[in-house]
Amino acid sequence: MTSFDDTLMSRVEDAGLNASAPPQQRWLDGWLVRYLPGKARRARCINAVAAGRLPVADKLVMAAQVYREACLPMIFRLTPFTQPPGLDAELAQLGHGVVDRTQVMIRSDLSRLVQRPLPDGTHWARLPGAQFAEVVGELRGSPVEHRVSHALRLLHSPVQYDGFAIRRDADGAVLACGQFAREADLVGLYDVFTHPSARGTGLAGLLCERMLSISSLQGAKTAYLQVEAGNEPALSVYRRLGFVVAYGYHYREAPAREDGM
Repeated sequence: MTSFDDTLMSRVEDAGLNASAPPQQRWLDGWLVRYLPGKARRARCINAVAAGRLPVADKLVMAAQVYREACLPMIFRLTPFTQPPGLDAELAQLGHGVVDRTQVMIRSDLSRLVQRPLPDGTHWARLPGAQFAEVVGELRGSPVEHRVSHALRLLHSPVQYDGFAIRRDADGAVLACGQFAREADLVGLYDVFTHPSARGTGLAGLLCERMLSISSLQGAKTAYLQVEAGNEPALSVYRRLGFVVAYGYHYREAPAREDGM
């Protein structure tokens, strides 16, 4: 089993936080509190980056007020880097349930990339941020408000996103799409999605290979991505691309209040 040193994994964690930064976020005594409405939990959760000085109970009260005002549930993202280390167990005792488990995968060498040709009848297209949010939202069947939220996050991201698609020549239909966010020599793959009619045809792998090749030419040397722990088809694609699970994280959601918030 491949292992990665703590420094690299910490850098990947920082890059992932930077790439998912929404305009609606604030610091609360070591907690990075995010509250952008939308589908992406990473843009509407608490990341306990530092232990801080206030008691956890006091910070929970203050954070809960933020989420009540934003009309969002209070969600924590728990990683191997969460501070203090016992926060996950403390939240569990308070009734905060696990709602998702995610794997962070890393490919530490992009020097041997092979860019295969696209299938006949398809072409490569670049998608600006707002267009990408609409395209992937349509493929996912996301409501309009989620697409708007996604476009807003891409627009205000401190790290530039580059979006791409494999389109069908005949009608321009998007068969697969994805984007990457490069920060120095690290690159993250995000929002990789294949049209249901094109799944199992290898397009996701081709798309990722091309994005990694482009980012490598820009200076990227190590790639990372985040994938749901139970998404075996996606995990298989990424393993074939040379990605290895480095660490995992999960979310905990505060129990519902009697007033529904």
